[in-house]
This record gives sequence, structure tokens and C-alpha cells, in this order.
Amino acid sequence: MTSGYGRGVSADPPQRAVEVRRSARRRRTVSAYREGERTVVLIPARMSEAEEKRWVGVMLDKLAAQESKRTLGDAELAERAERLSGQYFAGRARPRSVRWVTNQNTRWGSCTPAEASIRLSHRLQGMPEYVVDYVLLHELAHLLVPGHGPRFWELLEAYPKTERARGYLEGIVAAERLPRIPDPGEDSAEIPPEDSRER
Repeated sequence: MTSGYGRGVSADPPQRAVEVRRSARRRRTVSAYREGERTVVLIPARMSEAEEKRWVGVMLDKLAAQESKRTLGDAELAERAERLSGQYFAGRARPRSVRWVTNQNTRWGSCTPAEASIRLSHRLQGMPEYVVDYVLLHELAHLLVPGHGPRFWELLEAYPKTERARGYLEGIVAAERLPRIPDPGEDSAEIPPEDSRER
């Protein structure tokens, strides 16, 4: 069965067709791979249409993250922040420093407006670019508006992937809270629906 799942905004590169294959032998895992110009997603036959749609989204994001594994250094991260500030905030957000840190395990990013410094959690490395861009924009917006009031969220409305990125990060957090149930009968290389965390 082939499904036409459209992903992203028109600024994205052309999307591959997505083919969903259901299998009675597959009980709990979902996996995906590229096959020429299309993406194949393998799911259990018993999965509902709503679950299928959700897991196709998860797997497309996971593949995108794996394909953009190149880690930005601090200098590249600062250049990216400058470009995003120019594109979405007319260059008004001007950080003095932008860097990765390894001591933020409960937050994706942080900003100290008085020092104009931005720090992103290393856990974002390897996630889709639009997610990293969202977190950068979130912290850049704090240079203009310190809190999370209406003015802050109005600034982020300019970024077309705000809701998608927030949903992605919420999914990561939710997956981390799910209990881990080992299943010795399943292939460990696949991603069980109960645990879709980025590793």
C-alpha cells in the first residue's frame, strides 16, 4: 500500500514518495529505509490508520536526522543564529556567543539576555535541521523578549515550522518517559513504537 504523506513547507527539497508496507509477522516494531526515490515504512498489520500516520511522521523525521548527522561546530552554530536572526527577526537579535553544551539534560536551550549568550543542549545534535533552527530561534527571541508572553510567541510565529518542531521535541520527551519493555523476539536494529528516542 502506498500513501502520499506530504512533509514540510514549500521551501523544503522535493519530498520522496512514501510507501507503507503492513506485515502480519511484524508485531511491535516500525522501521523505515530509502529505496531509490521513495521511502519505505514497515509497520505491523494491526496498526490503526491514526497510528500509521503518526509513525510515518516519526520515521521520516528519524531518517532525516540520520541523514543530516554532520554536527555543527560552535562557529557554524553562531553563523546559523546570525542568518536566522536576519531572516526572521530583521537582524535585531544579536548574540555575543552561541555554543553547544553538555550540561543541559532537561532543557533544549538557554539564553542569558544580559550577556547575550545562547547555549544549546548537545542532545539536539543529529536532530532534523528545522528542530535545531527552532530552538535557536526560540533562544534568539529571548534576546528581544525575556519571558514567554504573547509578544514572545508572536515573534516565533514568523518561523513556519514552529509547531512541527515543538511537536517533534514533545514526542522525544514523551518517548523518554515511556517504560522500556524488552522483546527478545524482535530485531534490535529496528525501532519499537514504545521507544523512538534519538540515540
